[in-house]
Amino acid sequence: MKTPLDSLQQRLGYQFADPGLLVRALTHRSFGADHNERLEFLGDAVLSLAVSSLLYARFAGSDEGDLTRIRAHLVREDSLHRLALGIGLPEVLRMSEGEARGGGAQRPSILADATEAIIGAAFLDGGYAAALELVRGLLGDLINGSVSDNWAKDAKTALQELLQSRRLAVPTYRITETRGQAHAQTFAVECAVPALNLAKSGEGRSRRAAEQDAARRMLDELMARDKPGTGLRD
Repeated sequence: MKTPLDSLQQRLGYQFADPGLLVRALTHRSFGADHNERLEFLGDAVLSLAVSSLLYARFAGSDEGDLTRIRAHLVREDSLHRLALGIGLPEVLRMSEGEARGGGAQRPSILADATEAIIGAAFLDGGYAAALELVRGLLGDLINGSVSDNWAKDAKTALQELLQSRRLAVPTYRITETRGQAHAQTFAVECAVPALNLAKSGEGRSRRAAEQDAARRMLDELMARDKPGTGLRD
């Protein structure tokens, strides 16, 4: 009969040579001293490298800014939380009774950390190639499908939809400066998100181009803030 750990490894598509690493990855600090925080630290770095490698191969025509935004979308807490639910982590996490009664097994931050810890454990168990294949299995569909569709949108559309998904007002745009002769003007535009007290400037040879540049810079800022530990979350 399969144990819960056997079933989890089947869902992960990876069989640990050292099951103790997987057990540690599933152990919250409330359970005991041999918890998953060091593995989570390692897994965070391995995940970033693996996702960067997969995106580099998948989106050959994308620039650094586009790749950075997609990576931030994939490795943020919300995305990892959904992955954790999909592979059934709440049922196999080890934590104290008090933490469990308080809903710890469903807490997004705990589940996201455990997901990263599993990736770190796979790296120690089988090396980078094993961790890369694990990440490919977990995120491959997103990388090849919905993410590419979502981030292929122009910056203004992507920014508006991101803010609306967080129930925030759409951004405002205003021309702050116009330079040059009429036939060769450069426009400076400010993109503002009042609810977050943020503003970013962009430039372009037309008002539309300047607005897109400002929106792209705002997206970069929001996605950077979306990384674990930086504050802005869904």
